[in-house]
Amino acid sequence: MELVRCECVVCLENRLEAEASFWPLSKKLLNAILEDRLSDRFVSELIWERLGYRLSSCSEGVWSSGPETPKEWSEDFLVAPEVIAQRRASVRLTRSIPKRYKQLLKEQMQFVGYRISELYPRRTRRATAVNWLLAWMAVRGFGIPETGPLPVLLPCPIDSTKGHPGDKLLE
Repeated sequence: MELVRCECVVCLENRLEAEASFWPLSKKLLNAILEDRLSDRFVSELIWERLGYRLSSCSEGVWSSGPETPKEWSEDFLVAPEVIAQRRASVRLTRSIPKRYKQLLKEQMQFVGYRISELYPRRTRRATAVNWLLAWMAVRGFGIPETGPLPVLLPCPIDSTKGHPGDKLLE
């Protein structure tokens, strides 16, 4: 996340324009992720757009790396990885959080963790995703609003290890 990027006016304007089109983050949205009320795909898309992946116009539903995608991501993941389903992508996400932002989930969301009975890979990967999103905002000096737009919230999955209908099985 801490990349050296071109800071010319054109590149900066392009980046700001792209970021303005991102789904807005809020504590309410991040809590919905932690509570497993949003699909794994939606959570991945929140991260993909911030990593510079773009929805390809020529192929349905495929997100490909773009010029803003960090090199270490685009080299390993030319196509955006399912950050909840794919262990390797989740590990990369964890490692890409700068050390000084590793505790933002506790500090900003007052997240105390899951109970032992709730502890399984999908849930811990969701917590990683939320922490990464918080770090992404902190790196840019953005505060986190309490509320904002929300997609339609899903009921909690019947089988939490499998997720919502359409979620990919974990690797």
